[in-house]
Amino acid sequence: MTLPVAVIGAGPYGLSTAAHLKARAVPTRVFGSPMVSWREHMPAGMLLKSTPAASDIDAPQPGHTLFDYCQDVGERRFESDWDAIPVETFAGYGMWFQQRLVPQLERERVVSVDRRGPGGGFELKLDSGEQFTARAVVVATGLSGLAQLPPELAAAVPGGPSASGPVSHSSQHRDLSVFAGKDVVVVGAGQSALESAVLLAEAGASVRVLARRRGAVRFGAAPDGQSLLKPDTPFGRAWSLYAFSYYADGFRRLPAPTRQYLVRRVLGPLGAWWLRERFVGRVRVTEGKRIVRARVESGRPVLTLTASGDGPDRDGAESELRADHVIAATGYRMDVAAMDFLGTGLRTRLAVSAGGPRLTAGYRSSVPGLHFTGLPAAASYGPVMRFVCGTEYASPRLARAVAGLE
Repeated sequence: MTLPVAVIGAGPYGLSTAAHLKARAVPTRVFGSPMVSWREHMPAGMLLKSTPAASDIDAPQPGHTLFDYCQDVGERRFESDWDAIPVETFAGYGMWFQQRLVPQLERERVVSVDRRGPGGGFELKLDSGEQFTARAVVVATGLSGLAQLPPELAAAVPGGPSASGPVSHSSQHRDLSVFAGKDVVVVGAGQSALESAVLLAEAGASVRVLARRRGAVRFGAAPDGQSLLKPDTPFGRAWSLYAFSYYADGFRRLPAPTRQYLVRRVLGPLGAWWLRERFVGRVRVTEGKRIVRARVESGRPVLTLTASGDGPDRDGAESELRADHVIAATGYRMDVAAMDFLGTGLRTRLAVSAGGPRLTAGYRSSVPGLHFTGLPAAASYGPVMRFVCGTEYASPRLARAVAGLE
């Protein structure tokens, strides 16, 4: 009997990997709710920062791009770098991709993965109670369980962030119209923070963006503002982005401190060019301030702030900022410990770098047969793994490795 490969996760990386494994006739079981982060954990009305060319889920055969989906279902076709893709369109594309290429998807949750005995392989248990053995496991769980909340905010809500409480994380919101007429502070300066702030303002909320660094609130250049003398990439024109996009294996060979620095800084917080016009004049901005304490009074959050960096008011003076709600659009932090479905024995055997598994060629971890793709692979393969277009690099290589071809 040939044991299957288990793919855990049904977002872009899980679906793309599964499609490539199927194309190689590798027996595979795929688990998860398809495109759940895109369908349930991103606000309605959101537009993707990535261009249409950077939003394709990689498939082993032609005919499965975002353009193909739009053509097939009769939706507006997104082709130009000037086009911004609604999150609802992208989620629909992912569902279409799954139905066509991964119809065997099992909408069940994997509750535990443990190393089998001396014979090798892995024992998996599903929330249905079923247990089975797999010869290899691919973890493609995306952002699940990795939301990052500043410790000062976390201390104010011991029960954790909540969409209906005083403090939340941006991933906990689908409908921002519930904040109409409310004072909302959005913490962060990346696309998620700036777009959430715009959507809140357009829904009738009074919004302030709070950022630690002065000059943190910035927007990218429009497509016609990029130099044609530099190579084109899914992220824009730049030699460094070209290397990160198409030579991610080379990234693994950089010294660990260099990799960690680049993952943090490259393609870091920056609003999309098309967001500027909707942001300016509608959203207030407080920059160069950091949260030193937070508390909740009568159900409303109160933030104690002080100057950060080298600003002119760097004198230690504190001020308070009150609101009806605080949304932390502070991103995600890779942490193997948060993947509690992995057995303790597995997690302790994993070599870790910057909180994520240290991977070798073929997206292999230090545990034979255990592979990671998507965000968990960013510490080893670079920032391209944080974006959908990274499936083009990762999925064929991972599938070849699992099939025993490299």
